[in-house]
Amino acid sequence: MSSKARKNILNALFLIGLLSLTCWAIFKDQDIEAILKLLVDISPFFLITCFILVIVYVCSESVIIKYLLHTVHIKVPLFNCIRYSFVGFFYSCITPSATGGQPMQIYYMKKQKIDIPTATIILMLVTIEYKFVLVFVGMALVIFGQGLLHTLTGEVQFYLYLGIGLNVFCVSFMSLLVFMPHTAKFLITKGFSLLKKLHLMKEKNNRAERLENSMEVYKGASVYLKNNKMAIFNTTLISFVQRFFLFFITYVVYRSFGLNTENAVTITLLQSIISISVDMLPLPGGMGISERLYLLIFSPIFGGITAATASMLVSRGFSYYVLIIISGIVSFITHLTVTGDANQRKGEKKK
Repeated sequence: MSSKARKNILNALFLIGLLSLTCWAIFKDQDIEAILKLLVDISPFFLITCFILVIVYVCSESVIIKYLLHTVHIKVPLFNCIRYSFVGFFYSCITPSATGGQPMQIYYMKKQKIDIPTATIILMLVTIEYKFVLVFVGMALVIFGQGLLHTLTGEVQFYLYLGIGLNVFCVSFMSLLVFMPHTAKFLITKGFSLLKKLHLMKEKNNRAERLENSMEVYKGASVYLKNNKMAIFNTTLISFVQRFFLFFITYVVYRSFGLNTENAVTITLLQSIISISVDMLPLPGGMGISERLYLLIFSPIFGGITAATASMLVSRGFSYYVLIIISGIVSFITHLTVTGDANQRKGEKKK
């Protein structure tokens, strides 16, 4: 068995184990019959709305990827970008700290004639914008939303501030790599040299020269993007809308339970707190801690732990588990159909 296969099996076992532990922690003291009754009473209209929001959420990233590739004069059909997005979300959902998404996106982009340095910097920029939204919302809550934050438990506030801090660090570091290519080149080449000295990487097939050439392409894409600030501004706005499509699912679920005491802004912001808190934690999809924070935050709003658990199964079910299933299917189809045929022109640059 190859090392890659063993790694995939271990990741799958870890994910299954974590899911089993999460389910046990959630349901061990719950009235399952009461939860099922609440779920059965939900109107299909609300479930369809949640499903649509999930699909629009993923496809919004596809628009961003296509926009940025177009900015650097790379023609790619939107359909391909949709596939890249689903692949990215699938591997992000099943790997700790969402580390597996970008490498797989780059893999399939490379197969369709998009060079690795350009794909890397585009996807890094997408991630920066994605996390910047979390940082912006988190900082806005800290500055202007203390009234809302004081209604939360100390545990929730701890994870919120931890999440803000980790995301600020991540955005700052990635921005350094994207917008200061000389610094990025220095760090990467020095890192390569260190790996060679430690005998963790060998010099073969002109690897150092190829790395140098790649960094020149990377630097060119970075400079071009910096000179197109409007593209960055526009895609950041799209990222804001994209994130709130996902956050809004919880409000749709809230209304599906016949509740209307809290407004859409409050419910959406409370859901954003969960996303901010768990985004950088080393757990696939924040599994376990996301469910705990949801119950801590929304039990008072839904009128008890039973209703909150039922609502969580729907909200979390669509925003994470349904997303895994759909993106997994698309990823499997993509793996079978994206062959990197030399006759494909989808990733070629404009002449």
